[in-house]
Amino acid sequence: MAFKHSTLPMWLQDGISGVLRSTITLPLSLGLGPAVGVGRGAGRLFANLPFNKRHVRRAVQNLDIAFPDWSAERKRELAIASYEHLMQLGVELAYTPRLVNHDGWSKQVRLGDVSKALTSLLRGEPCILVSGHCGNWELVGYTVSMLGFPMQAVYRPLDLKPLDNWVRESRQKRGLTLVSKFGAVRELPEGLQRGVPAGLVADQNGGDYGVFVPFFGRLTSTYKSVGILAMQFNATVICGVARRLQPGEQPDPSTTIATVRSDDSRDGMNYVIELVDQFGPADWESQPDRLYYITARYRRSIEKMVRRSPEQYLWMHRIWRSRPPHERKDREFPGALRDKLAALPWMNETELQSIIARSDEDRRMIREKEDHGFRIAGQ
Repeated sequence: MAFKHSTLPMWLQDGISGVLRSTITLPLSLGLGPAVGVGRGAGRLFANLPFNKRHVRRAVQNLDIAFPDWSAERKRELAIASYEHLMQLGVELAYTPRLVNHDGWSKQVRLGDVSKALTSLLRGEPCILVSGHCGNWELVGYTVSMLGFPMQAVYRPLDLKPLDNWVRESRQKRGLTLVSKFGAVRELPEGLQRGVPAGLVADQNGGDYGVFVPFFGRLTSTYKSVGILAMQFNATVICGVARRLQPGEQPDPSTTIATVRSDDSRDGMNYVIELVDQFGPADWESQPDRLYYITARYRRSIEKMVRRSPEQYLWMHRIWRSRPPHERKDREFPGALRDKLAALPWMNETELQSIIARSDEDRRMIREKEDHGFRIAGQ
């Protein structure tokens, strides 16, 4: 499926793109620290605006699923913090080309114990880097390219062609090649064959026909692309996150291999790149359903990333939007799906029964919603 840019006249696209680029550069005139303060304040203000109540409510509902034992006040505050993080992220992205370069990247980012991942990259073996919409996912690709490795990252093209060209060119100057999600099926395999790592933000909803694997104890639809590529190229799957450190937080020196930076966190972004999991063909070759195993394992890794810093996750997204066929068709939990879950090495009976119970509840809610709709339509 090809992507089509906006049909607006090019002169109008140029004008709009120019205005947007000027807006993006506004934080650069303030300095990073003050700009971050303004951005976080704007995020909190935006989250509390009346027209945004629906999205904040969705974030709280998602947090109800992920952290059922938390108080209502804590979940709402975390939903607001998610908006603060999003706005801060926007400020940081404006500064990234200026600060994350060959001379200064180590002042902005620390490296956790990623030696295992670097070994795989140095060998030139096919590697797929996976992260989620937590922390600063763009910083992962930037840092890998700053370390001297070519990198191809999947992204959704911007509607305005001039703005899209600017984004692609600015990233390419740092050694990061952006691959359109609409052409990834063709371009990613070509890059992997040349030994170029592929980077994907892989927690998007995979639709009704995705692979349904657990995420915070509830089945969620996940794209098949990572698993298919991994099996096709016998690739190593590297799951990592760029996590923003809290004020005063210091990563464990015993698991940090690069710490060159200013002592004043206000001078930098203050992130640490953490390796959450890494696995390859030796881990899945004996599994009864290899695709399911790969997908479930990297989804589990993304859950671990989120649990480390839940305020740095985009909870307003429709994380559990698509439901598996048996729920939509009001059928019992399939035995084949139960067997796939039970075969996962980390799965225990208690967790398995909890997932099944949650799925049964979702099936009932779908049925009640449909019944209510029929009653309304019949009035």
